[in-house]
Amino acid sequence: MDPASGNTLPGEATRVPTYDDALRLAYETHGPILLNYLLRLTMGNRGMAEDILQETLMRAWNHPEARTEDGQWSRGWLFTVARRIAIDHIRSAQGKPTEQLDERAESRHTAADDIDRMINTREVRSAVARLPERLRSALIEIYFQEHSVAEAAQNLSVPEGTVKSRTFYALRALHEDLTARGFHV
Repeated sequence: MDPASGNTLPGEATRVPTYDDALRLAYETHGPILLNYLLRLTMGNRGMAEDILQETLMRAWNHPEARTEDGQWSRGWLFTVARRIAIDHIRSAQGKPTEQLDERAESRHTAADDIDRMINTREVRSAVARLPERLRSALIEIYFQEHSVAEAAQNLSVPEGTVKSRTFYALRALHEDLTARGFHV
């Protein structure tokens, strides 16, 4: 190739652009413009816009009739396909119900809920009170006073390993006591 004119020199073979070259060129040429267009259609949802752009280019790759005589993809065809895909994605997203928490439902409770909570609290306190002192004190330090194992060990004047084992056995005894009284823990 003559670098000055850009023309092919006599006897030099010209490289025929492949289908993949044309698709790469379509992405480089039309991709940024299509992405901006799709960002507007998707209300700034970049992930959705990029997905639609990729799907548009895949459809272009599967439809050679969308290419112009010079081998490039028609910008009009690409924009039309992108718009249709975007509409499908948006409709699909609108069709799916979004999960919304109703804060009011959590704040609604009945007198029966309060009574159940009081009974449960009383039963748990009663079960904790029935534990042997060494287990109860470890449990209270760790769970009710929210001390670390090291802090609990220091407060109880026992090694950290002892606090861990007493807490384990306290929880197990508490579980057995509450299960025996009909609670599902």
